[in-house]
Amino acid sequence: MPQLHVADQHWSVAPNTNLLDALNQVGVSVPYSCRAGSCHACLVRCVRGEPADLKPEALSRDQHEQGWRLACQCQIVEDLQIEAFDPLRDGVPAQVAGLDWLSPTVLRLRLTPQRALRYRAGQHLVLWAGDVARPYSLSSLPEEDRFLEFHLDCAHPGEFVDAARQFKVGDVVRLGELRGGALRYDPDWQEQPLWLLASGTGLGPLYGVLREALRQDHQGPIRLVHVARDKAEHYLQSELLALSAACPGFVIEYLERPQLPDYLLQMGVVSRQTRALVCGHPDTVDAFAKRLFLAGLPRNQLLADAFLTRS
Repeated sequence: MPQLHVADQHWSVAPNTNLLDALNQVGVSVPYSCRAGSCHACLVRCVRGEPADLKPEALSRDQHEQGWRLACQCQIVEDLQIEAFDPLRDGVPAQVAGLDWLSPTVLRLRLTPQRALRYRAGQHLVLWAGDVARPYSLSSLPEEDRFLEFHLDCAHPGEFVDAARQFKVGDVVRLGELRGGALRYDPDWQEQPLWLLASGTGLGPLYGVLREALRQDHQGPIRLVHVARDKAEHYLQSELLALSAACPGFVIEYLERPQLPDYLLQMGVVSRQTRALVCGHPDTVDAFAKRLFLAGLPRNQLLADAFLTRS
């Protein structure tokens, strides 16, 4: 049977065993969130040997050449020596610059990284609090903000959000991998209708995309819909109102979750040129996507990012 080596430990595993399972079963703590190759929290580096990678396209060529793999997508087929991602060694330090509550359950976290990061609106970044990691979408805009901003849904307990509740300004958080994500703004869309459909903290990255669209002088109409648990959870209202006042073609709609089914029934696509970006809870993302497809929106004109439900 193949031997798996980590630091000074080594043990036999059955062929084709999932690498993430093999590590966590013996107490080697490798964080994960989605087990689908999306969140990139379970990065490990292969020092010797090669696993069967079921999703090689999830990482860049440079990352592959450096030995990085996503443990959740790898099967052990031969002797393998790996190093787990070490946030102290491999992560970028960032200082907590701001903490405030945008709603009863949404915590805004602002970080100042030790070195500048190149990113675009809509991307994800893995945050480490000690040995706890969680991917979060960026809500900030690199051209306008001097900090990295994240909106954390703290409605339910979770290792990272529990740690985040204890953060203080000046504390240090480690930054893991920056990844693309599905959301973006393309300057070629400038004349087209732009729909931004968010649920919960899915508003965060879409707020960044919205600001990027306005920064690039988007000329088509913009429609933003925010679905929340209740009225108290509709956050960023003053910021969005200010943007709509400066952009007459920008319309904002607020829905509570029980209102969503009726809203979807009357929802239609005005133009087949519409670009739709959907972000938030998987159920809401799926509901919006299905309705838009039924209404005639071409599939390649919808970008969707469903937030992971594991905390």
